[in-house]
Amino acid sequence: MKYAAIPVALLCASTVYAQDTSAVAPVPAVATVEASSAAAVTATPAPVVATARSVTPGSATLLPPNTEILVSMNAELNSKKAREGTTFMLSVSQDVMLGNYIIIPRGTPAHGEVTWRTGKGAFGKSAKMEFEIRYLDLNGRRVPLVGHFRQEGKGNTGATIGTAIAAGVFSAFVTGKSAIVEQGREFRVFTREALDVVIPVASSN
Repeated sequence: MKYAAIPVALLCASTVYAQDTSAVAPVPAVATVEASSAAAVTATPAPVVATARSVTPGSATLLPPNTEILVSMNAELNSKKAREGTTFMLSVSQDVMLGNYIIIPRGTPAHGEVTWRTGKGAFGKSAKMEFEIRYLDLNGRRVPLVGHFRQEGKGNTGATIGTAIAAGVFSAFVTGKSAIVEQGREFRVFTREALDVVIPVASSN
């Protein structure tokens, strides 16, 4: 497998050189992540494959907008410490390909930000948190992303309310749970705009 990543100017923006993977076996199906459940993907990472009109060595083309990308949390995000404006890091968990060429390699850093948060409260009221995954840092080029998510604290609110009725005012000291996004949790996001790409010519050496 040959890799090349050389930024050049194209259409007044930085252009990404793809990585040639034509020698690899056919790409298996991509596992998906539902945003509502934010379930973790446990299968072996498989590339995300996009299509384009022309993918030939030496050609300039585009990675289409709305291309799917899977990213995973680098560390836990907890509403107990996070506030609106808190930023956090993620990483691309599967190669994003255009034909046989890697456009966005696995491990590319991504950046997210908490946009709204409520703390946990009395009578079992759990915390809530919303956040956006905003962009990738691809060899110094910022690639805007679309991805808005909500996390709520887990807890048996019904049981807590029952306790409140039985215990009276003292139950006000029974609080809900923090909203937690675990390390390694995967999310499905999409490119906001087309990404300029130049397919490299194979070396003659």
